[in-house]
Amino acid sequence: MRSYVPGYEMHAPRNLTDALERMAREPGVWKPFAGGTDLMVLLEAGKLPHRKFLSIWKLPELRGITVTPAHVTLNALTTYSELRRHELLAREFPLLCRAAAETGSIATQNRGTLGGNIANASPAADSPPALLVYDAELELVSASGSRWVPYHGFWKGYKQIAMREDELIRAIRLPHNKSFAKQFYRKVGTRRAQAISKVCLAGAAQMDAGRIVDVRIALGSVAPTVLRMTETEKLLRGEKPTPATLRAAQVTLASEIAPIDDIRSTAQYRRRVAQNLLAEFCESLAS
Repeated sequence: MRSYVPGYEMHAPRNLTDALERMAREPGVWKPFAGGTDLMVLLEAGKLPHRKFLSIWKLPELRGITVTPAHVTLNALTTYSELRRHELLAREFPLLCRAAAETGSIATQNRGTLGGNIANASPAADSPPALLVYDAELELVSASGSRWVPYHGFWKGYKQIAMREDELIRAIRLPHNKSFAKQFYRKVGTRRAQAISKVCLAGAAQMDAGRIVDVRIALGSVAPTVLRMTETEKLLRGEKPTPATLRAAQVTLASEIAPIDDIRSTAQYRRRVAQNLLAEFCESLAS
């Protein structure tokens, strides 16, 4: 059953202040509507539970990419297409650009936003594993002020994030880190394009004389939230990517994830694929 469109209300605020004041007056009543690539699917299917929306798509305060000596700051309405076209991001944060390229169709990439992908909080989203690897921070704003929070720990459960009902994501900040010369991103889906992820792994490592000095690994679609594989990372640090090290890392990784059986895949398949992707990452470190 399709939604009855007149049953919904959409307000276009004049500016960010207007949007935040309305959300403060009626917390939880107004839901931000950015690119709409997820919400419009629910609307078409008649499964959109919310009834009042704030269109933030045209707010200039939420657009733009800023580069400083310490960080790259991506405002929340940065689209996947803008990520792909940015030369510094492609050079220094290739995992995020690869995730953007793997997200839906060109039409979706032109409209979908990084902030919306985060706020939607799907464990199958393409950009969160890369953001975890890059130690991203989020700026949350409300009528009472703003605060920066680490993205690691922002997820509290399935579709649950540490953001108040009167807050918006204003920006995503990535610290410069050029020491991770080895970077790896792989998404496994039903098809090679325009498919929801069954398993997604993002990894980055710093190597010295064939040994793993530092490593970060994040997985999507294997738990209620996107996860950093902190125990697997600890096991790999200081080691060479030998077959014995890989086998131990695969066992540890399997204990860190909690995949489920659903319409897209089985838990057993997801666990095995996650281990295989870890093997691909480690083989790339040894090459």
